Amino acid sequence: MSDHITLVGNIVGDLEQRTTRGGGPVAAFRLAVGERRFDREKGEWVDGHTNFYAISVFGDLGANVLRSFQKGERVILSGRLRLREWETESKRGVSADVVADAIGHDLRWGVSVFRRAAKPQPAISPSPAEPAPRAETDGDGWSLPGASLETDAGGSGEGVERARAEVGVAAGETGRVETPADATPF
Repeated sequence: MSDHITLVGNIVGDLEQRTTRGGGPVAAFRLAVGERRFDREKGEWVDGHTNFYAISVFGDLGANVLRSFQKGERVILSGRLRLREWETESKRGVSADVVADAIGHDLRWGVSVFRRAAKPQPAISPSPAEPAPRAETDGDGWSLPGASLETDAGGSGEGVERARAEVGVAAGETGRVETPADATPF
């Protein structure tokens, strides 16, 4: 059983790259989650209490975090909370650790650009008797589930126009999105 938590805060310090015993990537950083409230007496916004969380992000998500975030950026994350007691010779306390399941930029404070990460290539290639599965696309790496861009049985081309209408692409526009050659459709 675990406690799920959603946090919105700023990355404090530089991100650290660590590895699991099995060699998998781990991103580790601290997140400051502060409270801001409006003080009616002063007529201004004031800072309230700030909580600090130790964040760990494992696997491909951790590798993407290391490439995407840096100190000072505001993020929103969802993960599993674990409170851990600690003690030194002079102090003792409780640390709030979170293992992130999902993370992204907080778009209230800026803009972000999404770029699909390249999938690692399989170590063993498929045998010639078994061709690799191939997604049906219109040649640019993108497709609509359940919609064919080919002409319908009557040959009128309505299939293309219907698919364009479903994604909001006006006639005359290509509707193409630049993608890396190794990107796969959703």
